[in-house]
Amino acid sequence: MPRRNTPEPFALQVGTRIRELRHERGMSLADLADASELSKGHLSSVEHGLAAITIGTISRLARGFDLPPMYLLTFASEDERAHTAELVRMLPKGEVRKLRRQVQDQVALRKR
Repeated sequence: MPRRNTPEPFALQVGTRIRELRHERGMSLADLADASELSKGHLSSVEHGLAAITIGTISRLARGFDLPPMYLLTFASEDERAHTAELVRMLPKGEVRKLRRQVQDQVALRKR
């Protein structure tokens, strides 16, 4: 994919999100590049919104973070569901299962 000279706004938003996740985990650019099997240069371009990324790149980055891909494209400041997803991401997996069951019960009650 071609490298841009100026960041595309959504690509920059995704790149900023990737950088935030990387810093949250204490990963260097090289650490994430290795974990996601991407070059450090490409990853830097992605973080700066200068690279047009593909679904394959999103998938590799998600594997590198050990997260579902949706969390790379979830921006908590944009809406309540995204904010909730971000909070859920921070819970231990056992707590997520409990929360899912509670939400399922609430949805089932509303359907009746």
